[in-house]
Amino acid sequence: MIALDEIFIETSLETFLEDARPRLKIIFCRYRIPPDDTEDIVQQALLALLYRWGTVRDPQAWLIGTVKNKCLLYWRDQRRRLYDSVDSTVLEWIARPSSPEQEDDDVRRDLEAVIETLPNRCRALLSLRYGLGYEPPEVAARLGYSASSMSKITTRCLAMLTRQLLVAGLGRKKI
Repeated sequence: MIALDEIFIETSLETFLEDARPRLKIIFCRYRIPPDDTEDIVQQALLALLYRWGTVRDPQAWLIGTVKNKCLLYWRDQRRRLYDSVDSTVLEWIARPSSPEQEDDDVRRDLEAVIETLPNRCRALLSLRYGLGYEPPEVAARLGYSASSMSKITTRCLAMLTRQLLVAGLGRKKI
């Protein structure tokens, strides 16, 4: 009897996924999710659906909504990785002692010029955090921010810096 129940569940899950597939494809195209990552997102959403199966009124609508949210989270995570990459690169370049090589000096000057285009609070934050090596609570105290908000403010400043670096074309240079 258990084998029949398993076959029924497997068949109905396949049917459920076949019915949802066209809408899922549209969502993945709209959010431009790379094909390699779509399967992971669907699996995460399906697991969440299975845990809540008894409480969900419309499983297909719930799955579609969850996949949309996971797509948004996917791109938020990708941006955060980019900002973290810029974060470590900026830290290395600002903290690195001046190098005699002309190329390093040029990149440092370019980076400083891009930082100068940022709003005052971002310039101050980047200077304190990366130029002087202050920890986030110290930066918060110096700039009058809440220590709990420093992560969000730092991420926003790094996002602005990243956009400015891309506009300036520094992404193509060796940083």
